[in-house]
Order: sequence, then structure tokens, then C-alpha cells
Amino acid sequence: MEKRKQIILLMTDATRFDMVGCYGSPDMKTPNLDALAADGIRFERAYTCQPVCGPARSALFTGTYPHSCGGIANSYALGDNVKTIGQRLSDHGIHSAYIGKYHLDGGDYFGLGRCPDGWDKDYWYDMRCYLEELTPEERVRSRKPDNTGITEDFLFGHRVCNRALDFLSRYGEEDFFLTVSLDEPHGPFLCPEPYASMYEDYEFPKRPNVYDTLEGKPEYQKVWAGNARFEDREKLTIRAPKYFACNSYANYELGRVIDAAKQFAPDALIIYTSDHGDGLQSHCLTMKGPTAYDEIARVPLIIKGGVKGAVTDVPVSHINLTPTILEYMGLPVPNLMEGKSILPMLQNPDLDINHEIYLEFTRYEVDHDGFGGFQPMRAVYDGRYKLSIHLLDPVDELYDMTEDPYEMKNLISDEAHYEIAKELHEKLLDWMNRTRDPYRGYYWERRPWRKNDVREATWKYTGHTRQRENEEYEPRQLDYATGLPMETATRIK
Repeated sequence: MEKRKQIILLMTDATRFDMVGCYGSPDMKTPNLDALAADGIRFERAYTCQPVCGPARSALFTGTYPHSCGGIANSYALGDNVKTIGQRLSDHGIHSAYIGKYHLDGGDYFGLGRCPDGWDKDYWYDMRCYLEELTPEERVRSRKPDNTGITEDFLFGHRVCNRALDFLSRYGEEDFFLTVSLDEPHGPFLCPEPYASMYEDYEFPKRPNVYDTLEGKPEYQKVWAGNARFEDREKLTIRAPKYFACNSYANYELGRVIDAAKQFAPDALIIYTSDHGDGLQSHCLTMKGPTAYDEIARVPLIIKGGVKGAVTDVPVSHINLTPTILEYMGLPVPNLMEGKSILPMLQNPDLDINHEIYLEFTRYEVDHDGFGGFQPMRAVYDGRYKLSIHLLDPVDELYDMTEDPYEMKNLISDEAHYEIAKELHEKLLDWMNRTRDPYRGYYWERRPWRKNDVREATWKYTGHTRQRENEEYEPRQLDYATGLPMETATRIK
């Protein structure tokens, strides 16, 4: 009997890489995810494309960066001509269902309650759908961080996973792509016992960079940190009992789905990841935002379906997931995709497929003024060095992640590291040009630390034109100069 092509993508929200036990954090109770890692591959150096909920998902589910697909901030919808992986798969006859938090429809935090093209309407269940099942009083209760009397049947995550179990029991004999996307452990931090009280007396270990008060770092980070920079960091304790409780609760709910997969789809490829992390006082920062620091931009990524019990330090990115899913399903990877499939790594985890991975930031959310506003960042990481360029700040960042894994010493002005910074900078600029970054221009190149080895500032910048290759869904674009179909997508104009 031919093996079915089945993929289950499990997601949590705001799970930092070291909030999963198998990532070296035994105090974090995540036995189901730890077991999944023991049965698959744990990617130690996996990164989001932008450490904010919506933009992170926009890249993961389209295979194009937020600046390419339009998902540059929360509450920004994908472009009308952008196709999600669900649309691409369903157009090839593969049953695709999305159950849970979506955050890509341009609506509010909860979504519009409407199923986008390509996904099974019978299983569509975003947070708006959940709220509409509740009375007004229950809606208010669902947003208050009070676990008194909370039972799992009341919670969004439990209802999401119930639907996932129903889907697996019905369609375990056919090809499918199922996404199960929880809001936990993101606030409002509701969960039942025994999880609710599991971390009441727990102190999260201080990473060395908790003592980084941002000297020599970008000014915007100091603004973000606020008074935390001036507090006694020795006396600081990191306590987030409800956050960690919901982390273990999410592990429980996802365990239900993993168990159902063993019963109904035992050969399914299972992927687990999160959209971003949380500062938790590292570098005096909390939550997420415009930085590539590991605590915020590095995410857990576990894939079951290849070798078992493997761990790899090779850098990977969410931008790799859509091409990987397409290849696993036996479909071609379109030219439009801006990442590469990492499917070969499932058999050889140490393959260096990316060479470099890229991150970005534009803004947090259009209807929030409390998260720094427009903070354009572009960053590149090559497995050792991480370079971040901050357009509106005179200070960029370079870290040697081998010698300085906690990103304490900014090397951007260190003469001994100039050539390394320059090489990464050139790769970053090339990536911005190659991916048609709408914010690209000479100003990203002419940074204060660069010497007289950059191009002169010109209005035309590189002089190239780049045209979108969405040819599976659109006619080939026409050359502006001739009106004829373009022959090469990138060329001198």
C-alpha cells in the first residue's frame, strides 16, 4: 500500500526556544514535545522571519518574507495575489485544514471568523469563531488572567485540539495537511489545574545577558528597556507563573493531537514550532520586537519523519517550511518561494542548505502605539556571526555567536571584525534586492560604520528591475519597456 502524504503542523504562540524541556530546560514540563523530539530531529538554531505573531505566520505559511507578502505587521492582511500553502496544496487535491489562531486576515487580534481560500471550511476555527460560541460574560472571562474555576473545555486551545482529533479520525486514510495553531502560552494565560499552579514558586534561570544594560547597543533598545536598565539586576527575579503554566498546558493539548496521529495517521510528518520568543529580561527587554536577539527571534523547531533523536546546529528558518511541505507532498517549489526546502535534512540533519538565514522587522501592530512604532531592521546570521542593521538608529550590531553566545559584546565598531561585518552586510543587501524588499535603497548600504567602500548614493540605487514570479496563479509579468512577457525576472532596467 502506497504511503500517504500527510503533514501535521503544530504551533504555539510566544514559546521561547528554552521553554521546551529538550532544549536544555528540564524545569519546563513539556514531556509530549520532548518525546516528539526524541522521535525526530531537534533544530537548535531555528529562527522566525520576523518576531511578531502575524508577520511570523505570513512567512511561514506563504514561503515569502513579510516584506514580500504584505504581512509586515499584525493587523496587515496578506496581498490579494498571495497564496498560502493551504491554497497551493488544495489546488493539487490535497485536503488542507487550519484550526486555531490565524492572524493573517487583516482583522483584529481574534480574526474575522471567515475561512480563507484553500482551507476546509468545516474545520475553520479561528479565535473569532471561539468567541462567538461564548456569552458576553464568558467572552470577558476568556480575556482575564484568572484561572479560578477554569476547566479545559472552556478554553480555546482545548476546542481547537478537539477539532483536530475529529479531523484525524475522519481523514487519516487520505493525503492531508493539517495545521493546529494554539494561542497559548500567549496571554491572557488561562489554563486549568494541575498546570495553573505548577510554577507558582518557580524562578526562571537568569541568562548571563540579563545583566546586559545595553551599553554600545542601539538607542531604540534602551528606549524599549526603559527603567529596567537602571534597576539592580542582581536583585531581579524572573517569575512568570501563568506564562509557564500555559506553556505546559499547551504541551498537554498538543500531546492529545500527537497521540491521535499515532492512532489515525502513524506515518504523518509532524512539525512543531512557535512564532517567536520573549525577552524575559535578557538585555533588559521583555516580550518581542525589533531585534534578532536569540531570546526573541530563535524558536523551537522539531520535525518527526526522518532520522530519530537527532540534533542539529545548522541554521534554519521558518522561510524553509513551505518549500519543505511542497517537496514532501511531491509538488514543485515555485520560483516565487524565497526559501529552500530542508527536506534532505530529515535524513542528513547536518546538511548546510541555507548558508545564511535572514530576519526582518518593520513594525509591531498598526493599532498599537505601545511597541515602538516603525522600527525597520534587517538581519543575517551565518551560523557564527549575526549582523543586524537598524535603519533609523546609527548603531548596528554584530555578534560572534561562538565566542559570545549571549550577544553581549557588539563588535560593529571593532576593526578586527570589519571584513566579516562587511561581507555579511553585502549578503544582506543582496538578499533585500533579490527579494524585492520594498524598503530597499542606498540608505541601507551607507551605514555609519562602513568605510569608503560603498556605492555612492544615487537615486536609481542598483539600477535593477525585479518582477514577481507568481506564475502558478498569474500570467507572466510584462516588461515595462516593451509590453512583452519578461524573459528574465531580474535585470538592469
